[in-house]
Amino acid sequence: MPIIALIIVGAAAGFLATRLMRIEADIPTTMLIGIVGALVGGLVLRTLITVMGWLSGFVGAVLGALLVIWIWQTYIRR
Repeated sequence: MPIIALIIVGAAAGFLATRLMRIEADIPTTMLIGIVGALVGGLVLRTLITVMGWLSGFVGAVLGALLVIWIWQTYIRR
């Protein structure tokens, strides 16, 4: 999500978050909380997606290797 969109969504998220956490804050503070939260959350989410993408490729490679070993031991080695 582009930075501008994160800022806009963050302002609304800040309002919702302050209500869910039952925090009384003025409008600028609420918007700042949401914007910072959206930027941090967006960064963390991008990092997780990147790592999980790499990790899922590694897990897929290991599972594929296990399948090849199983096929080799079951059918070819006889």
